[in-house]
Amino acid sequence: PVSDFEQFLNQDCDFKIVKFNEFRQNIVVSRKATLTAENDEHRKDLLNSIEVGNVYPGLIKNITDFGAFVDLGGIDGLLHITDITWGRINHPTEKLAIGENIDVKVIDFDEKTTRISLGTKQLTPDPWVGAADKYQEESIVEGKVVNLMNYGMFIEIEEGVEGLVHISEMSWTKHIKHPSDMFKMGDKIESKILSLNIDDKKISLGIKQ
Repeated sequence: PVSDFEQFLNQDCDFKIVKFNEFRQNIVVSRKATLTAENDEHRKDLLNSIEVGNVYPGLIKNITDFGAFVDLGGIDGLLHITDITWGRINHPTEKLAIGENIDVKVIDFDEKTTRISLGTKQLTPDPWVGAADKYQEESIVEGKVVNLMNYGMFIEIEEGVEGLVHISEMSWTKHIKHPSDMFKMGDKIESKILSLNIDDKKISLGIKQ
């Protein structure tokens, strides 16, 4: 919506005639119609140039519980919450904001439906790559509690790398019914790596050790 028409005074613009009444000597023109045509042409060119694996600048238009819609310059792509970061987040607003300019990578493109799937975590290396060089069995690591389950809790060692402390590995003496009996979300604790499987992206941790 235009609130200040003064900005258009003395400007040369292209217009499309949408109504013409010779009897009343009245002509209605539209600037919006010409812009729509330009946008459609730009959108078509952009769709033809989209390739999986390429990185494009974008503007965050909307954020939902499941992700963010990013304007690539005439067409929108979906940045799903699982492709925002290698780490764990509960809502996209933890990492993104409406109106923010970001670089995104096209990870999937359906030409028939023109659906574009985007990612930002793909712009950085997978933290599990090289994890075998960082972490070894019997070593001590520090991390943050990011999830509590009946059977144990997950500890984030670094962004994107989590380990599981099974409830049986929390205490030698206490009978623990639930991890929340001893810990809460966000706690920073030390634990020992009991086993790790880099291929399956699984690390077993112990606190009682």
